[in-house]
Amino acid sequence: MSPLISRRLGRPVAALAFLTAVALAAPGSLATAAPTTPGGSKGAVVASAVTAPGAAAGWVAGTRAYLVIGAPGDTTAAKAAVTANGGTVFASYDAIGVVVAHSASASFAVTLRAVAGIQQVGATRTSDVPADAYNPALPANPAQATTTLTESNRWDMTQIKADRAWAVTTGSPTVKVGVLDTGVDDQHQDLAPNFDAADSVSCAYGKPDTRTGAWRDVDTHGTHVAGTIAAAKNGKGVVGVAPGVKIASVRIAEPSSTLFFAENTVCGFVWAGDHGFKVTNNSYYTDPWAFNCPNDPDQAAIIEGVRRAQEYAEGKGSLQVAAAGNSNYDLANKTTDTTSPNDSAPVTRTITNACLDIPTEFPGVVTVAAMGSGSVKASYSNYGKGVIDIAAPGGDGANGVYSTLPGGRYGTKSGTSMASPHVTGVAALIASTNPALTPADIRARLAAQAADVACPVSDSRCTGTTANNAFFGEGQVDALKAVGGSTPTPGAYFENLNDVAIGDNTTVESPITVSGVSGNAPAALKVGVDIKHTYRGDLVISLVAPNGTVYLLEDFPNGDSAANVARTYTVNASASVAAGIWKLRVRDGASGDAGTIDAWNLTF
Repeated sequence: MSPLISRRLGRPVAALAFLTAVALAAPGSLATAAPTTPGGSKGAVVASAVTAPGAAAGWVAGTRAYLVIGAPGDTTAAKAAVTANGGTVFASYDAIGVVVAHSASASFAVTLRAVAGIQQVGATRTSDVPADAYNPALPANPAQATTTLTESNRWDMTQIKADRAWAVTTGSPTVKVGVLDTGVDDQHQDLAPNFDAADSVSCAYGKPDTRTGAWRDVDTHGTHVAGTIAAAKNGKGVVGVAPGVKIASVRIAEPSSTLFFAENTVCGFVWAGDHGFKVTNNSYYTDPWAFNCPNDPDQAAIIEGVRRAQEYAEGKGSLQVAAAGNSNYDLANKTTDTTSPNDSAPVTRTITNACLDIPTEFPGVVTVAAMGSGSVKASYSNYGKGVIDIAAPGGDGANGVYSTLPGGRYGTKSGTSMASPHVTGVAALIASTNPALTPADIRARLAAQAADVACPVSDSRCTGTTANNAFFGEGQVDALKAVGGSTPTPGAYFENLNDVAIGDNTTVESPITVSGVSGNAPAALKVGVDIKHTYRGDLVISLVAPNGTVYLLEDFPNGDSAANVARTYTVNASASVAAGIWKLRVRDGASGDAGTIDAWNLTF
């Protein structure tokens, strides 16, 4: 699968336009309702309203959603004002003083703003609330495919030293991470072991839906993000940054449009705070505005409502990590927005730095930029001095981030949406090492332990110092340093350079005798393999410990027609005594192609 730019954050620049045409992660589509401009009196709207075929009672065409902001702690008066002025209460969040209201009246917001005690009122969309909001359909439960893919070191994990951090901790199951996204396939073979159904929910339309499966993916984006955070270390497919923690799905994307409106985000953050999520990942911006400007009363209410919800979650002990966006845009020098609103007809508008990408630019949120393979900014990644906090692999060009997809599948995507979950995973590892750490503590440790990345000499857009700059913030996240580990000195090294022929439909072994190493083998035993073979899809490669324990290194897919294997595998062999005879076992399961074990080695 070719790399894809992640769909929800910003708009790819023109150079990337060819990707968005085919991207599973393309920018959000228009809402299903035709864009309209409210007009006429409430009576006129109601009189002409029609109920959509199959819609639940209560829905009428022209219904819009609003955030009604009052004093935190009690929404009784605000809810009474809503019902007295042509609206209905769809949901309320008393602790933060936010009511989600629906109304088909064009004058609803203006009227309610004049009511004593109402602080702000804002429409959250420029399109109608879908009829599905009143009787939401459950997402599909995809059939699950099995996989022959086995875990191996991926470039993104080695780049942030996650594979070395696992020797310190793979994460604690007491740490819960919330994936606020398009949903998660909870039955995926690599996600099911770590999935927390009890704390998962759909917040689509702005109200918790706790029905079984309501949290499932209405796209592919959330499942991909979840795998990068916490795919299980179970020998299958891929490994997440924190493969020992729990993940919960909070679906805030609506079906059909897959947009993330403000009321959904409010619901998601309040849920995160109330359900003890130590970290949340937010690979999206709050639709329909790429930037919400405080001089617009609707957008000002969106800012205030989402800000209160985010602060509520943080106050309950939850750190928010968010992606910076995919428009190659300087967030520290905003001038123009041409993509909003994205649920109707976008317009070109002049903006300033007062206009915020939310929740990404809220204080307390860790803002993540994307890197390609190596110490380089991803071509699409947003940037900005003083805005970007930290950077992580998001993929670029031929090097995408490989992770889980619904239905037991795997695939590659690229985007700041893929960078953010790397940081979320590291934050979860940090929380696992010390459960008493606050969100501010984790945020500070992420920054302090990041690896400095200097600005490229040839790019004047990158301002600042090597220690903190517009492209990488504090630097690239470092999982090993973040959990208190250090790069170990190379251990004892053993190799076998003798050729061993691999015939058709045979199993062969090549031995190495290990001596002078006391105790058990390490949790990160390095196994270097150099096999010459004309069709590696025939091969299954295993490591056999002196006590007979077999560690599967790789079972190549039958359709893998590439030649040769030159890889280093990391094996948790801590259950096996180090001293003795280790064997590389290679099974050829087909006819027509042969090869040789050219060399292999062990580093303890």
